[in-house]
Amino acid sequence: MIAVRRRSTTAADRETPDRFAFERELSARGIVGVAGVDEAGRGPLAGPVVAAAVVLPVAWLKDGLPAELTGLNDSKQLTETQREVFFVALTSRKEIRFGVALVEAAVIDRIDILQATHRAMNEALGQLCPPPPHALVDGLPVKSLRFPQTAVVKGDTRSYSIAAASVLAKVTRDRLLLAYDRQWPEYGFAAHKGYGTPAHLSAIVRHGPCPIHRRSFAPLKPAEPELF
Repeated sequence: MIAVRRRSTTAADRETPDRFAFERELSARGIVGVAGVDEAGRGPLAGPVVAAAVVLPVAWLKDGLPAELTGLNDSKQLTETQREVFFVALTSRKEIRFGVALVEAAVIDRIDILQATHRAMNEALGQLCPPPPHALVDGLPVKSLRFPQTAVVKGDTRSYSIAAASVLAKVTRDRLLLAYDRQWPEYGFAAHKGYGTPAHLSAIVRHGPCPIHRRSFAPLKPAEPELF
């Protein structure tokens, strides 16, 4: 009997197996140039919702990610520094196509956050030239999406294309909130990025809402009067 020496399992081996699996399966069916789509900012009390769409080079399905993108993942699992590094790497490569779109708070209040998110996704995809033949969407199917799609639950950890879109959307939105912080420093947007932290809620009580607050979101939404 021949003894087989097994290589010890590394952290890399334990990662999600193939984060190009969805793109590779579609490519095998002749669907090439698939876009990953993700959003940032559905839950905050202030600021826009931002969506990004990214088409990674087809050659990477065979060759893998370039060295500077090693570790690309769901933006929520990355540090701010890591997100910024990946953002620069993704947006500076000419072979990567991407689109980023946002819907402001006033429109969110008018059409609701779900419709605003879907609008931002469609607009981000619409910026891609040529248009992608298919989209990989993080989460649930988007009925209003104007492109054929595959919905991938936890897609930002299962698809590099969606992870790339996640980073672009998150960094874009965070940079906007930093700019808003300079305009309205009393709310602390640089720290909480518009989410409903105790410090943010306290600032709203003291100063009232500012122009980028979502007035359709509790606790900013006026209470409806009781019938009796």
